[in-house]
Amino acid sequence: MNTAGRTLLAALVFSGAATRADIIAPKPLKSGIEFQGADVQALQRDEFANPGMLWVTRGERLWKAPAAQGPACASCHGDAAKSMRGVAASYPKHDAALGRVVDLEGRIRACAAAQQKREAPAWESEELLSLSAFVARQSAGLPIAVAVDGPASAAFERGRSLFFERQGQFNLACTQCHDRNWGGTLLGERISQGHPADWPAYRLEWQSLGSLQRRLRACYFGVRAEQPAFGSGDLVALELYLAARARGLAGAPPGVRK
Repeated sequence: MNTAGRTLLAALVFSGAATRADIIAPKPLKSGIEFQGADVQALQRDEFANPGMLWVTRGERLWKAPAAQGPACASCHGDAAKSMRGVAASYPKHDAALGRVVDLEGRIRACAAAQQKREAPAWESEELLSLSAFVARQSAGLPIAVAVDGPASAAFERGRSLFFERQGQFNLACTQCHDRNWGGTLLGERISQGHPADWPAYRLEWQSLGSLQRRLRACYFGVRAEQPAFGSGDLVALELYLAARARGLAGAPPGVRK
């Protein structure tokens, strides 16, 4: 770690606790891609060079292909360009049939089990990432528009609590990086505002596409905290709170990150 990184890390660890009133996202809203280098930004913008588009293409094939024990996604939902337009921008959301808030991947898994009568695709599997990338792509350019009232309110409050909670051996909270120190540099990377636009995203570090949940688990690992399991209520709640902070910000999935 360079001197600047050590200095910022020390400042983060020893800075005072955030107040609960400090819940409004930084303005103006900036997507994570704006904190990447020009080369990564160009890679995301180029539909032919963006490696995440490989998963979108696979997802389109899966959308149209019948499952072994059930109908194809398209047989129920039709043309994704029409039926899925704006859908990803509304997730995470409360699902009445499931009785809980789910993110896009969770909804796809539930649909596979209930409608296609098959085993749900595993978290971070190529199938799940491909379908979520394809569905998310249909909402490219639309603003994030999650609901946090009514049955989603409890998950929203849990996500807000987690955002301000110090965790791990480094005793850090999300807010310390993404509210107070965005734009700074830590470990050679510029700190973003923490907005979940453009996911799922291809990370050069992973050499693969990954979900937002994978990225959040990496943050838990980074502060030396226990990682919640994929699909856990805490990860979904944090996703919802982050999306609420970013309402109005347009996404461009699949993203590219360093």
